[in-house]
Amino acid sequence: MENLPERIRIKDIARLAEVSVGTVDRVLHGRLGVSESSKKKVEEILKKLNYHPNVYASALASNKKFLIIYILPEHNEGSYWCDIEKGMKQASEGLTDFHLSVSPLYFDPYTPDTFDACIQEVLAQNPDGVVISPTLPEKTFSLIGELNQAGIPFVFVDSNIAELNPLAFFGQNSVQSGYFAGSMLMLLTNQESQMVIFRHIHSGKVKLMNQQQYREKGFREYMSKHQPKCQIFELDIDVKLSPQEVDALLDRFFAEHPHIQCGLTFNSQVGILGEYLERRAIKDFHLVGYDLLDRNVKCLKNGSVRFLIAQQPIRQGYNSIDELSRHLIFKKEVKQLNFMPIDLLTADNVDYYPDIIEK
Repeated sequence: MENLPERIRIKDIARLAEVSVGTVDRVLHGRLGVSESSKKKVEEILKKLNYHPNVYASALASNKKFLIIYILPEHNEGSYWCDIEKGMKQASEGLTDFHLSVSPLYFDPYTPDTFDACIQEVLAQNPDGVVISPTLPEKTFSLIGELNQAGIPFVFVDSNIAELNPLAFFGQNSVQSGYFAGSMLMLLTNQESQMVIFRHIHSGKVKLMNQQQYREKGFREYMSKHQPKCQIFELDIDVKLSPQEVDALLDRFFAEHPHIQCGLTFNSQVGILGEYLERRAIKDFHLVGYDLLDRNVKCLKNGSVRFLIAQQPIRQGYNSIDELSRHLIFKKEVKQLNFMPIDLLTADNVDYYPDIIEK
């Protein structure tokens, strides 16, 4: 092959393949309007030259617009989901030069029918990709069926449904996280013979959201294997109860079970329990929970919560949008399982945790 300049241009490829510059451009960008014979000529020259186009520059120059929709549970300011969404927004802000827009949809996790409206909105907008927290598995199956039919890639964040084969998942291994919580609680309490699981439910519905079910599964696996004689109690706390009603419920429970001195919850509501212990001046109860909400961190520093297990929600949200975007724009391959660390935080190290610093 003749001598070529160090920087190979499209017109060099066109000359060697004996086709037009426009034909080479269409082959490089996967556009229609190229005969099979011309496409084969161009591809043979590309292979001989070991040519790799500047995908970054091409994406910047392209006029193609990309839309990603993310679907999260409805949430209030200061909640766990706020950090997930904060990370998503940070990622999208860094990709605006590539004509990427990100649009949110929300559903009530305790009213599954509200998810149907999200499905209809996704179908109406026909996005290039979707990020979703599959907290409602049955509804998620319905949505994914529609996305697969339309050829729309999707990413799971926070919790996973492996059999749905997402492009990627960003979150903790929830079963292992629950297993870890059990080992830490038993280490903390010197292997108590009784403990309690606090469940936060809605309107008497005992069924937990996806991630909490997996965490409890892992916890019970640990207890069955290592502490089979420990008696496990359960207390369901309706999220609609007033603070006074929650206090009364907890007062009754502890009056009926005076020997229980340790417990945990598998969602981000441990601050409710920690604040109760502080109001009642209960100092000998060992409480473990999840997530770095402000009220949870305050209880951790006050000593009413002994450990918090964190899962880097800002990073989860950021990576879910960033990786899906780069897959869409740059055709980048994405690692499917991306587990967050299972971080154990105490009053002594919480101020050095990245998600606290970034807030």
